[in-house]
Order: sequence, then structure tokens, then C-alpha cells
Amino acid sequence: MTSSTTSAVRTRFAPSPTGFLHLGGARTALFSWAFARHHQGIFVLRIEDTDLERSTPQAVQAILDSMAWLGMAPDEGPFYQMQRMDRYREVIAQMLAAGTAYHCYSTPQEVEAMREKARALGLKPRYDGTWRPEPGKTLPAVPPGRKPVVRFKNPIEGVTAWDDLIKGPISFDNAELDDLIIARPDGTPTYNFCVVVDDRDMKITHVLRGDDHVNNTPRQINILRALGATPPQYGHVPMILGPDGEKLSKRHGAVNVMEYDNDGYLPEAMINYLARLGWSHGNDELFSREQLIEWFDTRHLSKSAAQWDPKKLNWVNAHYIKQSTNEDLAARVAPRIQALGGNPQAVDLAAVMGLLKDRAETLKQLAEGAMLFCTPYTPASAELVAQHLDDAARVVLQDFARRAQALPEWTTPALAELIHAILADHGIKMGKLGIPMRLAVTGQKQTPAIDAVLTLLGRETVLARLAAL
Repeated sequence: MTSSTTSAVRTRFAPSPTGFLHLGGARTALFSWAFARHHQGIFVLRIEDTDLERSTPQAVQAILDSMAWLGMAPDEGPFYQMQRMDRYREVIAQMLAAGTAYHCYSTPQEVEAMREKARALGLKPRYDGTWRPEPGKTLPAVPPGRKPVVRFKNPIEGVTAWDDLIKGPISFDNAELDDLIIARPDGTPTYNFCVVVDDRDMKITHVLRGDDHVNNTPRQINILRALGATPPQYGHVPMILGPDGEKLSKRHGAVNVMEYDNDGYLPEAMINYLARLGWSHGNDELFSREQLIEWFDTRHLSKSAAQWDPKKLNWVNAHYIKQSTNEDLAARVAPRIQALGGNPQAVDLAAVMGLLKDRAETLKQLAEGAMLFCTPYTPASAELVAQHLDDAARVVLQDFARRAQALPEWTTPALAELIHAILADHGIKMGKLGIPMRLAVTGQKQTPAIDAVLTLLGRETVLARLAAL
């Protein structure tokens, strides 16, 4: 962050819809969004869909769905590059007229031969400028019928440098940069050119993006300067590595962000965790969206790669589940219970959430746990009954049923007190009552705290199942 940062901050997130939005892209979007929010600026969403062979409507929708789920609504956009083709062609024509771009008739095979020649001489492989117009230079005759590309006339002297918001000073010798192609033979503009025109037209002031774009930056800066525009400030974020230190891949969790919604992660937990992947505020691990906006700056973005840690994500998600109200969790989990074939109306679902949430890491786990109360009762297997429901256990359960029938109120404290009294009177430990009780009333050997489970099932249900032993 620099002293020139003002309320006119405009950032952008510009994904290519050639696949789903993955974790790296979501983090880039988050940093750009948080920076704009911190400075009361504007966050722009731009869909860079010029790769017609690989871009799909499904990928566009997945990006929009992911942004909505994470709560990162743009202030402007989404803008689509394919809808701006006339504008790109207009700027290319202006550059050709101004002499900052030129037609090049070299074929791809000829350009490759130029590169091979440079390699043989120990030089950087590059286009040799055959069609670059210079004072006093005679250009070759135009081959008949051959359609040209348009190349940017890159400066050949000096350096292109910027003070990266994350990495610090970076510079490139202009002599090392090709006259890159900005339009193909069919007239369609190329990626680096479209990005420049968009950033200029949308008045982008700060670009936060992955550090795989560092090599694009000097080219984009030079085109912007050729257009008479002031380049934005750039910050290049290091990549995210998997737990094994390798580049994040599908086996690590580099999947569609919406898969994390399917798996039961809360968007506020994902925002918190993604923010800590490469950014910090002291030692704070847990913070709200509002705190992130208040604290966010680029000075605390890490220069080194972050490491994805699924266990840490689960820990963060468990924290947000614990902090959620029972009613909120019930509303989020009810559709998941229905998807599993359960009936969320069969029980006081908020109360069930209160019972389960302290041990759950995901909404998926909450839904699975709630199925105990949301599906028809299935008696325990004959094998479990034979192991744990012997005559002695039945005597204890019958005593419990008789005394439970007379309880003035069916509450967890009252049931806990009765259970302790039964244990004392029969001289047994909890396992001798707890396991037979669970099998008798739930059909399962393991459940949450049995007194709370009995409370939620209700007196009538519990006594009916005990009577059926």
C-alpha cells in the first residue's frame, strides 16, 4: 500500500471461464474485494471469455455462484470481454494509426525459425522484428494473400519497472521483451491486449493477482503507456501449495469452490481461512468479515507461497459452527437432511443442532448426526442386542422406564439425575446403562449424550421403545 492510495481505489477480479473457480482464484478475488472495501473503493468483476474453445457458460455460472456464496458481490459487472470486441478493434486501429502497433506478416513457422536462430547464437529466443517499422528501414514485400497479425511496438531501450505491492521493486529490460502480438490474423485481440484496454477503460487503480502474471506486467505497462494511460499499481500474490509442498492440485482440494459448499463449509469460515492464506493481522487466526475489511492492507501480504491445510480449514469451520445460533444452523442443515432422505420437521431441529454443534466440523456432519432424529426408528441388529441387551440390562432399563414415567418434567437435567440414581441403586457404571439404553431407544450403539438424546426423542417415544424390549 502506498501513500497515493485514495478513496478512488478501483480493483478488479478477472477470471477466465475455462474451468470452475478454484481456491487460488477465490483468494485473489478476496484480496481484491477486501482491498476495495477497506478503501471504500469499487470492486469490478470482469469475465475474460475470449478463449472460445475452452470458455463455457457452465464455468461462467460456477464463477458467479461461487462469488455469491462467498458474499463478494461486485460493485460493477460482470463485464464480458466478448461483448467488447468492437472496443478492442477500435483501440488497435488507433495504435496502428499512431505507429505504436504494426502489421506483421511472418508466419508462425518463420517466427519459430527466428527463435531457433537466436538460440543457436546463445540469445533469448524471440521474434526478430522483421516487420517492425523503423526510420530508414525498408520492409519486405507483403506476401500475396497472407493475413497479418498486429504486433505492439515495444520500446527497445531502457527498463520497465514497478514497485510491486507485495514483492517490492521489479524491473525488466525492454530489450528482453518481444513485440507481442495484440491481434491475430482474423482480427481477434489477444489476452494481454484485452486486459490493458479493460483496465484502462474501467479505471482500475490496483491489480492484485497471482504471481504467474509477473511476466505479463511489463508488457501491459508498456501498452498502457503507449495509450497515454497511467498503469495501475500491481501486486503479485504467491501461489498456494498443497500440504506436501507441491503445487495445489485436485488431490489437495483445488476443486470448484462450490464443492466446499456441498461438503458443508460455511462461507464465512472459508473467507476467514482464505484470508489467512498469505495475509495476516498479527497473530489473529479468527476474525469476522468486518474485521478483515478494517484490517486489510497489502503490507501484510506474504512474499512466500501459502500452504493449504485441510485440518486448519476444518478447525476454522468448527469454530464458526459453534458460534452460529442453533436456529441458523437448523435453517442451513434442513435441506441437507432432506437430501439424505430425512424429515427435518420430525424433531426440534434447533435443539438437535445445539446438541451436535460442539463436535461437528461441517454442516454435512451435522446433517448426518441429525438423521438419528429425522428418520424412522430402526431396531438394533440381533448381534448388538445379543451382546449388550442381556437379562440384567433389561432389568435396569425396566426400572428406568418405570421411574421415568413418573418424572414431573421430561428435561435433560431431570433425566441426568434419574440416570445417576439408577446407576447408584444398581451399583453399575454408565456403560451398563448407556449402551443398552442407546440400542433400545435409537438402535445405535453410539450417540451424543444419552440424557440429551432422550429429551429430544420425547417421553412417549422413549417409553414406547423401552416397553417393546
